[in-house]
Amino acid sequence: MATGQVILNCARMAPDMASVDRIARLRLCMRRHGCDLRLANVSEELRQVIDLAGLAEMLGVEVQRQPEQRE
Repeated sequence: MATGQVILNCARMAPDMASVDRIARLRLCMRRHGCDLRLANVSEELRQVIDLAGLAEMLGVEVQRQPEQRE
């Protein structure tokens, strides 16, 4: 039950695991304090790193999947 909402502007975040780690830790901290963390302006590259880390669902990031190509 979230009592507040924090919006994190990710526009200037590097698309790397350090950024994903910071986001995940911040989300955990926010949840412990009864708040919800929302991400804004997430670049496609950062989305891909979040997906690669397996945290897309936990961080609430939608990743657009490319349709599989068949040969």
